[in-house]
Amino acid sequence: MGTPALDRKLLAILAADMVGYSKAMEADEAGTIKRLKAIRAELINPAISQRHGTVIKLMGDGTLVAFDSVVDAVACAAEFQNVVAARNADLPEPERIVFRVGINLGDVALVDGDVYGDGVNVAARLEHLAEPGGVVVSGTAYDHLQGKLDWPLDFAGEQQVKNISRPVRMYRLRLDGKRARRPLLKMIPRWAKTAATAIVALALAGGGVWWFLQPEPLSGKPSVAVLPFNNYGGDEASGRLADGLTEDIITDLARFPEFEVVARNSTEVYKGKPVDARQVASALHVGFVLEGSIQRQSGRVRITAQLIDAKTGHHLWSENWDRPAEDVFAVQTEIAEQVANRLGGGVGLIQEAGRAAAKRKRPENLNAYDYYLLGSEKIEKLTKADDEEAITFLNRAVELDPGLARAWVELYHAHDLMGVFGVDPESNRKVAADVAERAVRLDPSDAEAHAVFGMSLANKGDMGRGKSEFDTALRLAPGSSEILTFYSGYAARFGEPERGAQMVDKVMRLDPNYPMWASNFFAPAYFMAGRYEDAVTMLERMTPNNYQRWTWVVRSSSLAALGRTDEAHASAMETLKQHPEVTVESMISEPGLSIIERNRFTETMPLAGFPACAKPEALANLAKPVRLPECEAGRAKPPGSHRADLCNARAADHPGTGEHCLLQACHQRRAGGFVAAPASTCIGKPVISFFDI
Repeated sequence: MGTPALDRKLLAILAADMVGYSKAMEADEAGTIKRLKAIRAELINPAISQRHGTVIKLMGDGTLVAFDSVVDAVACAAEFQNVVAARNADLPEPERIVFRVGINLGDVALVDGDVYGDGVNVAARLEHLAEPGGVVVSGTAYDHLQGKLDWPLDFAGEQQVKNISRPVRMYRLRLDGKRARRPLLKMIPRWAKTAATAIVALALAGGGVWWFLQPEPLSGKPSVAVLPFNNYGGDEASGRLADGLTEDIITDLARFPEFEVVARNSTEVYKGKPVDARQVASALHVGFVLEGSIQRQSGRVRITAQLIDAKTGHHLWSENWDRPAEDVFAVQTEIAEQVANRLGGGVGLIQEAGRAAAKRKRPENLNAYDYYLLGSEKIEKLTKADDEEAITFLNRAVELDPGLARAWVELYHAHDLMGVFGVDPESNRKVAADVAERAVRLDPSDAEAHAVFGMSLANKGDMGRGKSEFDTALRLAPGSSEILTFYSGYAARFGEPERGAQMVDKVMRLDPNYPMWASNFFAPAYFMAGRYEDAVTMLERMTPNNYQRWTWVVRSSSLAALGRTDEAHASAMETLKQHPEVTVESMISEPGLSIIERNRFTETMPLAGFPACAKPEALANLAKPVRLPECEAGRAKPPGSHRADLCNARAADHPGTGEHCLLQACHQRRAGGFVAAPASTCIGKPVISFFDI
């Protein structure tokens, strides 16, 4: 006899639980139970009833509710989260009850009044990933919500959740972003509405004031729609490439939390149709439209893409590619990554447009997102004065919107940079670490939040957790030039110097217009991989007023390793003028440095003329000072002499192999300066420090 068939149904499952339940029960069990029961009776149950939900079970601090309609499920969650938040605003912190909510649409099994299956499990996992007071919706639910909901949904990446083999797409419900059209028709007398409607229709047809009825974007975030790429070749293979490229670009752009991306099913209706970008933008409520085309001919594939400012119809950017068609998938990936990096990220075109718009506003009209944009721009200038202004802007952003994770990410960069400039380093590094951790908690799907948290951990010497956070960032955004940039500067610290240099090479392919600040990561990455010429070339994009302590040391040491002795010594003298505490020991005592990094500094810094030993007062300020043998013994050699000893030994053991090394390491006094000496005149002769002149 076979197993009886289960009663199955497609249902929207809402899972909710109280944040901090155990702690609240420990502090005030009776009061917590009383408040929780009151909120359920007065706020949650009426919302569930009004939206036709069925409570499946109560689990102390949690609730499982089933809905026939996913729209009802999400609307119910939005409504009760908002009324609970309003109620909490009038209560002291210990008395507040806060919930997390996860919603999934899936096939479930109905057994004795309970529900089972992946549909339930995904909802429960998403609830754990929601922020306090927030709502997270699965990709299957999102796909059925298009155009049916008053609250916007922000893509939050894909997550691998427990006991579910496939990644789950996540979307966060923006509870404060309910769309409201401008009340144009409400202001017009009834007799005039028909005429007004006709006038508006004519205006829309002409594209003159298409934006008049656009919703006000309360978040201030820009939004973009990617139209299906046109297939001019007409064959099926080109059509598949066009579809794949469109989907890849949407997926890659969706990883950038700086803006919103319209889902593909909303733009698919325009496939193969002639469209006006401004009318598309009006229909989809976006500020930018990306369109393109594909053509295959004579064994080559030609692809074009252009970004249009929907308000003006102007082309902000266009690009074309001409590639051999042998490996269309490689072409697809390469172009999707290039487009995403040109439009997205901290210096992408969309963010540049947002900054320009923010600068045109009066200060009293700036919102949190505007302050974030202006603050991030100031950081990129790499001066102490600009960085101070950036912190002011960003603090205003998080004051207006404490949940804006991206503003906390930028605060990490600002405070970390301030510490590098030598302004209260310990205090600024602590603040940087705190805001980085907060950014990750606020938005676990933000790749850059994981990257800055990884940097803060690595800076504290926690290499294992730091690398884990960087790996998470790369998993969330494998083609992001920003994430690759940040990782490149830390790769040597994780024992991967060659990988760091390769990441720099990849970024320059993905984004040839990489920003100036990236040189602070690229130069050390090349330096640690022994690519000194590339390190020096990278720093030529910067000016000395943008240099930090590490920048100066990397430049001076790279020049010395290349045998450009006079330039190296001049650079080292300028370094010590600005940072008199710099010694070989001070650099190799930086928290968390790998053996590879310490060896690189030990080998090259003396060639530039940097003193080897830290002064006693400097040692006292180092958390874990790393001592050189000659400094510990109190018999410090002149800078560069231990390198000369190494060269002499190599030349003696392996005749003819020490020439290049000796040319870099050995110098003699001449006319008040130094010149590189031939190996034959160096061997056995003392090396005189540049600072002994």
